[in-house]
Amino acid sequence: MLKIIGSEEWCVFKDLGIPAIKARVDSGAKTSSIQASNITVIRKRNQDWVKFEVNPVQDNRSITLECEAKLVDRRIVKSSSGISEERFVIRTAVTLGEDSFDIELTLANRDTMEFRMLLGREALNGRYMVNPAKSCLLQTFSDESISISYAPYMKEKTGLKIALLASNPELYSNKRLMEAAEARGHEIVFLNVELAYMKLDAHSPEIRYRGGDILKEFDAVIPRIKPSVTFYGCALIRQFDFLGVYCQNSAEAISQSRDKLFASQLFAKHDLHIPITGFAKSPMDTKDLIKMVNGAPLIIKLLESTQGKGVVLAETNKAAESVINAFKSVQTNILVQEFIKEAHGQDIRCFVVNGKVVASMQRQAEKGEFRANLHQGGRASRIKITAEERKLAIKAAKIFNLHVAGVDIIRSNKGPLLLEVNSSPGLEGIENATGKDIANAMIVAIEKKLKFHH
Repeated sequence: MLKIIGSEEWCVFKDLGIPAIKARVDSGAKTSSIQASNITVIRKRNQDWVKFEVNPVQDNRSITLECEAKLVDRRIVKSSSGISEERFVIRTAVTLGEDSFDIELTLANRDTMEFRMLLGREALNGRYMVNPAKSCLLQTFSDESISISYAPYMKEKTGLKIALLASNPELYSNKRLMEAAEARGHEIVFLNVELAYMKLDAHSPEIRYRGGDILKEFDAVIPRIKPSVTFYGCALIRQFDFLGVYCQNSAEAISQSRDKLFASQLFAKHDLHIPITGFAKSPMDTKDLIKMVNGAPLIIKLLESTQGKGVVLAETNKAAESVINAFKSVQTNILVQEFIKEAHGQDIRCFVVNGKVVASMQRQAEKGEFRANLHQGGRASRIKITAEERKLAIKAAKIFNLHVAGVDIIRSNKGPLLLEVNSSPGLEGIENATGKDIANAMIVAIEKKLKFHH
């Protein structure tokens, strides 16, 4: 008689050393899969084996288990987004409640998925029927028992104390940085920029938080300041700096990189090639401004724009004139920039940490869209950058003295051109596109700057 199981169930893999992992039960998928990273093939007893790492606890990459199993197959699997990739297949025993049996598992990058594991219909056939309205019918683990099971894998505290200064603790980038710091045994505290306030005094300067707690004894601050609170956020960062706390990006570096006009002038001064850019105050000069950047099609950008918002493509000179004059009539500052047609809606984001490009991705604009920003529906993929592009990205971050920067580059007939430098680059798109652990690289960079050794 078939047993009833829920839409999610706890699985135990004794042979892999996984005490508990929650799986989504999906009878629509044929094979089961488990989240795996850093996969390497090794030879053991004249057979191919795979070594891999699993982060078995949902929403916590700080717990990493090293597993190995015999390789039984390699398969080309099409993901839900239509991308084909080769996956390694292993066979191992799974325990569901009182039942233990062998199943095939594909090793997959499930970092963007809600569950670390998927239980497919091959594992269910002849054994279970799914009741999608129920969950954890065979076995359940409390938060406490999960904590006890994984306690041996938790890092001992190092004594290093870090503050993450941001606005939204639920944001992917912020969650990842919290996980990465904890994974290395550090204490990390999330501070909401707008809930911190300061006492300016020559003898006893202070930063207080929500209701009067005095913030002290932080070794480092990771600033991830959203554009709307740049002014206040930078004031806080300067205060931390006065108190002798290392700030991963300084207030000056952040405010300068956010001033698009100043940034463009700085790039030109340091001989970093950018698309031809114009800036004017008077509508009388609109026609010449358009001519100066080689005419339409051209890009018109609000100086305060972020994530591709406030950026317009004008396809004709007439349209360009109308848009420029409309913006000027409401007393807003704009940049006019030549349109790089040959880029075909693609740009490159290089992630620079402590003077090194740690990852780079190509962003492709949606069909009919010219902005490649992921917030505008752009798609991201891994890309190998040239030595010239690498040099350009590193130099751009260095000019602002940014220890962490997202540098955007566009490929043109004249060679790589610099678009902009972002002082709080997001991690989600680039970590998922490249598989690199950038959050960890940022924490390691802090350790190096503080000359901290485990």
